Amino acid sequence: MNGSTTSRRAMISAVLAAVTVTATGCGSPQAAGNGSGSSAPIDVGVVYAQSGPLAGYGAQYAEGFKAGLAYATGGTGKIGERPVSVTWTDDAGDPVKAVSAAKDLIGKGCKVLAGSTSSGVAVQVAPLAAQNKVLFVSGPAATDAVTGANKYTFRSGRQSYQDVLAARAFLGTGKKVLVFAPDSAFGKSNVEAVKKVLGGAGATVTDLAVPATATDFTPFANQVKAAAPDLVFVAWAGTTAAAMWRALDQQGVLASSKVVTGLDLRASWPGFGAGGEKLNLLAHYFDGATDNAAYQALKAAVPGGRTDLFHPDGFAAAQMIVHALQSSPDDTDKMVAALEGFSFDSVKGKLTVRAEDHALLQPMFQARLTGTGDALSATSTGTITAKDAAPPVTAMKG
Repeated sequence: MNGSTTSRRAMISAVLAAVTVTATGCGSPQAAGNGSGSSAPIDVGVVYAQSGPLAGYGAQYAEGFKAGLAYATGGTGKIGERPVSVTWTDDAGDPVKAVSAAKDLIGKGCKVLAGSTSSGVAVQVAPLAAQNKVLFVSGPAATDAVTGANKYTFRSGRQSYQDVLAARAFLGTGKKVLVFAPDSAFGKSNVEAVKKVLGGAGATVTDLAVPATATDFTPFANQVKAAAPDLVFVAWAGTTAAAMWRALDQQGVLASSKVVTGLDLRASWPGFGAGGEKLNLLAHYFDGATDNAAYQALKAAVPGGRTDLFHPDGFAAAQMIVHALQSSPDDTDKMVAALEGFSFDSVKGKLTVRAEDHALLQPMFQARLTGTGDALSATSTGTITAKDAAPPVTAMKG
């Protein structure tokens, strides 16, 4: 272990010791708002999927957030002399639980909320931010609806439209596109984005909305094969992905059409099965996609030293929150103003919060998989610049 790695790990350990982590809620509204002394804690509430089908995503987000907080505060875990007190709350990917938890945190004095692993959760929590004038930095939730939701809502990850822009280069001269996605907020967001981007480029776009609870995908795979599209855009996440890919491969979809999908977290890669190398992959992120100071800090903090899909979202969220709190730990409108137009270097490279609608402009990647089983590796085949992956500006809704 070299000296720089040792020092980075020491910094991470120091901030984890310095940050107060609770499970019961933020401090009282009076303590949070009255600035009773320069060392008064600053409360941040994180509502995310600690359990449930998206728990793997949530775990990466949380690890990234802790590393990003250490990085952004220089290892102190403080804004000035005030320690950041983080409350971690599990929503299990359930919007009802998330809304209840967010209301509880707001009632206990939190002026900053983060998290939202699920798109369905994010669109329910965002209105609470506007109603209560608290800062909300959504996490891995990819629905486009988060962008422009209201002046108090931001995002630390990519959105579905950016995925589709990364996929556009794979279309080539094809004109017939089919979107294979779950019948959910996440799926519908992808369908809408594909219709806008590829449909707007002259392609004919249809979609197959699959029940999110489906476990037998053979009938749906047969429908895709019968449609004979030039390009199949697959948007899927969760524990049923392996069964879905197996069905698409067994029914000949991967051999008969160009199939494009997003590269999920690494543990899911073996789920692509024998057809993994046939896929054209768009990537929000994968380990080794970049190499910069933020990546090295994250790598030093993550167990095993291998970063994954949603580590950068948590890392960027912490950077954004620290920047906002440095402007004013207690005035939410000043936090919002500080984030609008904010550009910063993060794990994926240069990120920019677009002032008009709070879209997070960022590079995207194209990749291929090689190898089998645990030896699978992703190799970048192209980078889409933040400018080329920028979604259209959305009118701010509130």
